Amino acid sequence: MTPDQFRVALFSGNYNYTRDGANQTLNLLVGHLLDRGVAVRVYSPTSSTPAFPPVGDLVDVPAIPLPFRSDYKLGRGLPAKVRRDLEAFAPNIVHVSAPEFLGHAAVRWAREHGIASLASVHTRFETYPRYYGLGFVEPAIIKLLTRFYNKFDRIVAPSPSMIALLRGWGVTPPMDIWSRGIDHDRFQPSRRSLEWRRSLGIGDHEVAVGFLGRLVKEKGLDVFAEVLAELRRRGVAHRVLVIGKGPAQDWFERVTPGAVFAGYQTGNDLGRAVASMDVFFNPSVTETFGNVTTEAMAAGVPVVAANATGAMDLVVDGETGYLVEPRDIAGYAEAIARIATDADLRRRFSEAGRTRVADYRWDKVNEAVLESYRLLRADHG
Repeated sequence: MTPDQFRVALFSGNYNYTRDGANQTLNLLVGHLLDRGVAVRVYSPTSSTPAFPPVGDLVDVPAIPLPFRSDYKLGRGLPAKVRRDLEAFAPNIVHVSAPEFLGHAAVRWAREHGIASLASVHTRFETYPRYYGLGFVEPAIIKLLTRFYNKFDRIVAPSPSMIALLRGWGVTPPMDIWSRGIDHDRFQPSRRSLEWRRSLGIGDHEVAVGFLGRLVKEKGLDVFAEVLAELRRRGVAHRVLVIGKGPAQDWFERVTPGAVFAGYQTGNDLGRAVASMDVFFNPSVTETFGNVTTEAMAAGVPVVAANATGAMDLVVDGETGYLVEPRDIAGYAEAIARIATDADLRRRFSEAGRTRVADYRWDKVNEAVLESYRLLRADHG
C-alpha cells in the first residue's frame, strides 16, 4: 500500500493539553504522516487552554481528571458522538498510544469492525504507583498491560530494551522499533551560553549538574535530591540547573537547596539551556526511550543515567557517560563527581556522545512507523 491509502485513527490520552515528550512525539509523527499523504484523525481529551496547537484534525473525547495527577485526564471510552465521528472517518488502521479507558475502547472497536490495530509504547506506566506509595499494585498493573498489548495486531516500541521487557511480560504480537529523533539545529554545543549562565548566577568555571523534564516525582526527583545531598557531603563542587515545571516543583525546591530553577524553556532557548549544562543527570526508570538523554548528548553534555530501559540503549557506559543501577545513590554521586572534576573526561564524553546520536533524525524514525503500517496491513489482509 502507498501512504495515501492509509486512513489512521490515532488515539491519545494527551495529544496537546499538557506538554510532555510523548505527545510532542505524536504530533511530530502526525505531521510526517500528513506530509506523506496519510489521512489521520486524532481522538484525545482536550482543554480550553492547551499547551500548544495540535497538528492535524483533533476530536475531543470527554474525560475525567486522573487520580493523583490532576494535570492529566482519562478519556471516558468512546461515547456515541465520538463513535459516530470515527465511523464516518472509516479508518483502516487504529493506532493507540496509551493503555487507558480510551485505548481499551479503541482496540475493542477495531476488533469488532475487523480493523487492523497497532499500539505504540511511550511510558512505563507500571512504575508510576511506586512514587505515590502504591508500589504493591505494580505486579497487577503489569498483568493488565500485558493483556492490553496482546489485543493488538502489531506493536511499536522505542528501544530494544523496551521490547525485551514486553516480551518478558508475555506480550506476543510482532514488534518493531519506533525510535525518536533530535532537532540537531536546536541541540548542539554551539548553543552553550556563558552569558545566560551568568544571568542565573552560575559562574563560568562552575560545573552545572542539570535536570530536564516535567517536575513530577516519577522522573526520579527523590533520587536526584538524595544524590545532590551526597555530593554536598563529599564536598564535590557543583551547581544545580533545573529546566522544567510541574506539580512537584514546590517540593523539589525544598529538597534541592541552592538549585537554580530556570523554568520551562522552548525552542532555541531550550537548546541553550541544555548546552549550558556540564553534566546531565537522569535517574528516571519510567522512560521507554529518553528523548532528553539524546538531546543532552547532541548538545555535547555528558550523561549520568539510570541503567534502565531507554538509557541503556543510548548511553555507552564509560564512553559517553555513565550508567548506574537505579537508586544507587553512592554510585550516582561517584559518577557525577568523576565528570565534574575532570575537564578532559567531559570533553571526551561530549565528543563521543554527539557521534553516538548523530543519526537520530525525526524524518528517518517516523518513516519507520509507515513501514510498520505497511506490515500491519499486509498481515491483516
